Parts: sequence; structure tokens; C-alpha cells
Amino acid sequence: MIIYNITANIEDSIHDDWLEWIQQHIPKVLATGFFMKATFTKVLVEESMGGLTYSIQYLAPSKEALESYYQQHAAHFQAEESKRFADKMLAFRTELEWIDEYTVTTH
Repeated sequence: MIIYNITANIEDSIHDDWLEWIQQHIPKVLATGFFMKATFTKVLVEESMGGLTYSIQYLAPSKEALESYYQQHAAHFQAEESKRFADKMLAFRTELEWIDEYTVTTH
């Protein structure tokens, strides 16, 4: 499995608008059918550049699924985000390969 991670720093001036938008945007990305689930988190560090930072992690079943998403949908979604929030946010994307998962079991 592949995790497609987007980390975004959001300026205070657009924070509320962006937060409302992203909570509607995530289901649209999932509706493309290339991801199994998404996790939306707030990064708990104070950024020297200000603003608030969030991470959205989409879980894809394979690298091929992620590549298909890139080819068919990514440009559209990134253009929509750029047009709406322009220079008020900074985002970077990383791909992570899922190796294993560990959980605590109680007796």
C-alpha cells in the first residue's frame, strides 16, 4: 500500500475558509476510487512562518492506483486549490510505502 501525504501550511487569514473547503474536498478525492481511506490531522508544532499546518494522508492500494490518480485527477484538484487559495498556503506532497502496522493488544 502507498500513502499519499499532503502537508499544508495555511495562513491565518484563510484558515476557516480552507478548513471548510478541505473537509468537502477530501470526500471528492476519495470518490475518485483510487484510495481506500483518508486521515486528516493537525500538525502540533508552532511554525516559524506562522499559520497552521495540517496533513492529509490518502491510502492507495498500490503505486499503480496512485499513478492513475495523478494522471486522471491530480492536476484538476491542485489547480482548484491553487486558484482558490493562491499564495496563502504552502503545500508539499510525499509518497510513503506502507511497510507494517503494529497495535497494542490488551489482555
